Amino acid sequence: MNKSFWGIMVIMIGVASVLFITFFQTITNTDEHNSQLLKEVTEASMWDAVDYAYFRQTGYYKINKEKFVENFIRRYSDNANLSRNYKLQFYDVNELPPKVSVKVTSSSGSFDASAALNQDSQRGFNISNKIDAILETPY
Repeated sequence: MNKSFWGIMVIMIGVASVLFITFFQTITNTDEHNSQLLKEVTEASMWDAVDYAYFRQTGYYKINKEKFVENFIRRYSDNANLSRNYKLQFYDVNELPPKVSVKVTSSSGSFDASAALNQDSQRGFNISNKIDAILETPY
């Protein structure tokens, strides 16, 4: 009887260890995915939003705010994980010189209408990534 309880305990510790490792692996992979996606989408959206007519006239790069936000949301939603909820926040979008500050917060779980109405109550783990980007040009 004593040895059977030891066997059950070893199996329970093994299962708990596997669940613990899987949980943290999911969080780490999500954070890495979000940060790489944020970096790539920000750069691509900034290049899409460049006003080339202004560049031809003055020689300076300038981006269009609305076009940047539209491209960013479209590109991010195309590549985002569908099992997570995302909140995109644009803090600073300067047209000249081209500079943006974007924060992406993701949380897992299903959609909760009461939590959506009351934004102060957030459940679960929220993973936030923030980027401040300046458009780098070859000249």
